[in-house]
Amino acid sequence: MGKVKAKKVSGLKPKKKCCRSKTRCIKCPVVIMRMKKAESAGVCGKDLVKALKKARAA
Repeated sequence: MGKVKAKKVSGLKPKKKCCRSKTRCIKCPVVIMRMKKAESAGVCGKDLVKALKKARAA
């Protein structure tokens, strides 16, 4: 899949089930949900990249 830009993550189609591995994958439903919340809160730019790192680490 390669690198995905942080602003494109919320538009991805999530997997059926969460893998719950140590670093969550980009298509994990939890990561996509958290990125949608961040975008609706008005986060953009480098802060969106930080939000993606935090969402994947959770």
